[in-house]
Amino acid sequence: MSQFGYAIRQLSAAQKSAKGVSLYSRHVNRPAGRVLAAAGYCLKLTPNHITMISAVFTFTGVVMIATLRPSPAVAVGVFAALVVGFALDSADGQLARLTRAGSAAGEWLDHVVDCAKMLALHMAVLLSFYRYFGFSDPRWFLVPVVFQFAAVMVFFGGILTEQLKRGEGQKSGAGGTAPAAPVSTLRSVALLPVDYGVFCAIFLLFGSRDLFLALYCCLLVAHVLFMVAFLVKWYRELSAPGR
Repeated sequence: MSQFGYAIRQLSAAQKSAKGVSLYSRHVNRPAGRVLAAAGYCLKLTPNHITMISAVFTFTGVVMIATLRPSPAVAVGVFAALVVGFALDSADGQLARLTRAGSAAGEWLDHVVDCAKMLALHMAVLLSFYRYFGFSDPRWFLVPVVFQFAAVMVFFGGILTEQLKRGEGQKSGAGGTAPAAPVSTLRSVALLPVDYGVFCAIFLLFGSRDLFLALYCCLLVAHVLFMVAFLVKWYRELSAPGR
């Protein structure tokens, strides 16, 4: 228990900035990841172990979506698998900071698993639409395809922008830590529709066809709008004079 308490204290004092993070990730997923990272520390697990355990939970949920007929029980199971996988996705990075075991290979593995789960989740929804939702209009099958496109664009665009900024900072010698910007509560709320944890939560309604469809489509619209806004923002930042 003393080891666990030590890990929790160290992790609480070394959290990443909350700037650009939604309320769910900030107040639910990161604290849950902190507890799981501390447990992993006590069990002598590595960050890569946590990443792979996260993938097991997430892809268990994916398989359930694709293969099981939607029902309230399946909905709870899918939600539990996805939300635990997401918390573990936070835990691997926190454990890496705690143990100073971060590496380029570990960051690569984490991002590859993240990208794979985004692709797989929407493909699983598409399969469920085809097998169980009874659509007479085939245009409904475009919904998860468009959602997948928007989600991957936001993910890849954000990662690429971060890497390019980091590379430019290293070239210019500006490797110091910038002063922390104040965290905007309004921005944290506005980001909720594109938070992966909120996406996981809509699967609690997977057993109710109409409610799940309504929420899935609402989040799709949010992702498309945010995709356009983020791409414009990132391009302008990278095009700014002096970069």
